[in-house]
Amino acid sequence: MEDFQLNKNIADNLRQIRARKRISQDKLAELCEMSQQYICKIENEKVNPSIYVLYRISEALHITVNELVY
Repeated sequence: MEDFQLNKNIADNLRQIRARKRISQDKLAELCEMSQQYICKIENEKVNPSIYVLYRISEALHITVNELVY
């Protein structure tokens, strides 16, 4: 899978999962101990999140990393 497609999958999945769980970017950032701006950059495909960042997000959302990526 190409990097741009991977980032698009992550961005789309993160937005959909947050919406389904009714969690704001601010709340997710707080749960992950990250900035809201960084969450926004992930959702807008502006950054390449590390595996560790994806793990922290998945833990906060009570999902698997695979659900976030694929």
